[in-house]
Parts: sequence; C-alpha cells; structure tokens
Amino acid sequence: MADALLDITDIRIEGRSDRKWKPIIKGVDLVLNRGEILGLIGESGAGKSTLGLAAMGYTKGGCRISGGSIRFDGQELVGAGEKTLRKLRGKRIAYVAQSAAAAFNPAYKLIDQYCEGPVKHGVMSRPEAQRDAVELYRKIRLPDPDQIGFRYPHQVSGGQLQRAMTAMAMACRPDLIIFDEPTTALDVTTQIEVLAAIRDIVREYDTAAIYITHDLAVVAQMADRIKVLLRGEEVEDAPAREMLANPREDYTKSLWAVRDFRREPMPAPDIGATPLLQIDNVTAGYGAVNVLKDIDLSIAGGSTVAIVGESGSGKSTLARVVMGLLPPRKGSIRFDGTPLPPSSRDRTPDLQRHVQMIHQMADTALNPKQRIRDVIGRPLEFFLGLKGKARETRTRELLALIELDPDEFIDRLPNELSGGQKQRICIARALAAEPEFIICDEVTSALDQLVAEGILRLLDRLQREMRLTYMFITHDLATVRSIADTVVVMQHGVVVEQGSKDDIFSPPHADYTELLLSSVPEMDPDWLTDLLAERGVR
Repeated sequence: MADALLDITDIRIEGRSDRKWKPIIKGVDLVLNRGEILGLIGESGAGKSTLGLAAMGYTKGGCRISGGSIRFDGQELVGAGEKTLRKLRGKRIAYVAQSAAAAFNPAYKLIDQYCEGPVKHGVMSRPEAQRDAVELYRKIRLPDPDQIGFRYPHQVSGGQLQRAMTAMAMACRPDLIIFDEPTTALDVTTQIEVLAAIRDIVREYDTAAIYITHDLAVVAQMADRIKVLLRGEEVEDAPAREMLANPREDYTKSLWAVRDFRREPMPAPDIGATPLLQIDNVTAGYGAVNVLKDIDLSIAGGSTVAIVGESGSGKSTLARVVMGLLPPRKGSIRFDGTPLPPSSRDRTPDLQRHVQMIHQMADTALNPKQRIRDVIGRPLEFFLGLKGKARETRTRELLALIELDPDEFIDRLPNELSGGQKQRICIARALAAEPEFIICDEVTSALDQLVAEGILRLLDRLQREMRLTYMFITHDLATVRSIADTVVVMQHGVVVEQGSKDDIFSPPHADYTELLLSSVPEMDPDWLTDLLAERGVR
C-alpha cells in the first residue's frame, strides 16, 4: 500500500542450524498504517519476535533475510546500509524488548540510557531529554519519577524496569514502536497502568505499533487488527473485534479456547508434621531500605504455595533470601527442621542441591556462550557426579521431559531458542539437581497459553512423582488458580493475607486482594476502557 507506514511483502527469514539454513518466516505479508496497533500473536516459536525485529530491518545473529521486501515510509530496508538503518532505529522506529533486564546496560543509570537516544539523534539536548524522561516516567506511573532515573537497573523491580524501557523507547517520539511482550513481567495492577499509558501515548502522538504477545486478553485491549502466526506462516489477519468474535481458522479457535487446567489438591500434611520450609520473622532489604518486613511463612512438604502481589512487593526478594543470595537482617529460615545458613556460600553442596530456583528472566539466567548440553550437564556433574555417557544420557532424558527434541536442541546456544524454549531449559536445569524444593519465579510468564498449560501439567506430574515442593512466585492469578494449594498475598514487603486457595479466592476479600482480582484482563475489547472509567482514570 502506497500510503502505509510499514509495508512488508512476502518476507522470508532463515536461521542457521547444523550448518544449514532453515526457514523461520515463510513468506508473510504485513501492512501497518499510522496510528494503528497490530497485535501479533501465536505460540512460542511462531516467529512473532523475528517478524517484529524485521520491521526494523534487523535480524538476530545466525539469521538472515532471504527474500521479500520491507518498506518503511516508502524506504526499502532490505539491503539498506547500516548508516541508513541507524538513522531510523531509535529515532523513527523503536523497540521494547521482552526482557528489560537483558536489554539495559547494568553499568549506567536509567536516565543516562534514556537520554542517549534523543541526544545522539539530535532530537533534544541533554537537559531537555532529562526533563522529558521525568515527564514520561510520571506519565507511565513510575514511583518517584523525579529520582527513579538516577538508579541503576538492578536497583528497581522487574516491573519498574519494563516500564522504564517503555518510556525509553518513546523518547524520540518514533513513528513506529515494536512492543515485544512489554507486560510479560508485570503484575496485573501495574499491567493496567502500562497498557493505559502505551495506548494514550500511541494515540497522542499518532504512533503506529506492533504489539507482540501471547496474552489474548491483553491484545484484545490494545489491537486494532490481529495477525496470527504459526511456525512462521500467517494463519489469519482481521480487525480485532471481528477476530475476537468470530475467528475463522481452527488454530485461532484453539488459541481462543478457555484453558481450564486445575490440578487435584495435594493431600493435607499430617498434623504436627515438620514443615519443609519455615520462615520466621524475616526482615531483609538493600542499602537502608527494608524490602521484607517480619515475614512469617510455613510451607508443607509436597505442597505448592503461590506468592502473589504487585511489582516491588517483595516476592523475588523473598526468593533471594530463601536461596541464600540475600542474607536476612533478622529472623531465621529452617529447611526440614534444620537451620539454613543465611548465605549460600555457607551451605553444603547437598543442601544447595535440595533447594533450587527457576528464574523469571531466562535471557539473563542462561550463559549465552554455553550450549544446552553444558547448561543442563553442569549441575548433573556438580551435584550428582555424572560424567561422560551417564551425563549425556541424563541430559537427553531431561530435554525429553520438558518436551524438547534432544537431537535438535542439545547442541544449540540460548540465542537459537525462543523465549518459551529458554524457560523450559531453565526448568530442566533446576530438575537436574534432583531437588526437594523449587522456587518457581514467574516460570510461565514468557510462555503462550498452550505451552504454559503444558508446563503446569509437567510441574504437577513431577511434584506427584517426586514429591516436590514449590514456592510459586507469580502475578498470573489464573496460574494461581491452576496450581496452588496455599496463597500468600504480599504488598509493600508484608503479608496482607494468606490461606488456602479456596479461602483466598472466595469473597469477602481483603481490599488489596480484591484489587488484584479485579485487575485480571478479560477478552472483552472494552474491558480496559470500562475499568479505567470505573476507577476514575482517564
């Protein structure tokens, strides 16, 4: 289309694997007009992020554009020189990555990284960019907008970092923004604020957007049109309301189908039995700030306790304390009746083996230079002493357990995997140690609904077969309903309420729990607008 901002025609992208080029995107067309939001959906590995990056004339290492055309505002990007592309990227086309933790430079403060783009592109002076950063931080509802930019990336929560990255992408007021799962790491209340801010800014500046997501309820709130991908091919493309009401293709209908996995509750622990994990009066924090305040928590062996709450509530900090990565300032932790040394350095290898963690950010949890055989094989050798053929055999068994073909994946590097595949590798690595207790930190947040349900079923089966105990940190209340026995609700570093899943989800609720429950997106395209109006937000 001559008047389209972005016109992609028959684009073909290949990835190099085993010294052969294999197709990733197989002749997809995409047209995007100014001010329009296109929702790009499909399961993990469908090619959503690859197509989104191609809109910038960019492919990841080991990939190449093998055919087709990408025209941005009439300018051909396929074959364009690096100098031409640099002038566009960041200024007229911006990108919000799925993993903000991997995208930010840890050595620079947030505001320095915000200012770099507009200053280098000549859009603003440094003082102007700094003032603009504060204004956008305020618009996107970051706490303490005047000062938060002077923190380093590790000094803010995952949700706050994702919002800071969204603001940074908007710094030059680009014509097109590619949002690659921008709310994956956010709790439901923060997600509402970010979605509202994104929608407002897109409308205010007439910015076009490609919104990549596996969350269908989110895309229902954001998109004007929806394109569905499967294994690098287009399944269907239609206006959002039309597709939500009447999807044509069977695959799209399968995505729309309600997932209703509910694990059978684990048997109640024996009265008087020693908890597997006992946290007593724990306070912990960073610098002068206490993030956790007098936390008491008991977890029975073989059960699943879900820890829920907003970004910054202390969920991940609690996980770090249990793992021994952040010694508490006061209080104690006992594992199976034995005191846990506050620091992991003081814990024996056997005790470390029994307490494992699956991290939220697979991108930062995996060594980018290690092949999958070494990622999984290292804990097998370190904790269990497996070497040679025994290590190889068990590595392959674990890959099969997480439903990845051992022959296809064992020699890949992390950057050759999709986000969902990386998270499954993290799960296999934790299982390699044969632990009793696993902290699952947002383990399904990067996965589409189909894959996430498979992972939850897998975790449930493993728990029953191996009597594993889970502390499940999540902002996804649907996941809590699916897998939890007990729910702990946290806010500002304290436990607001805790109890059985049935008790927590049955009214009357505590005020904060009610806020969380009412903030879960629905498939109704008007849900976000109606909720904001109900809460008095424009």
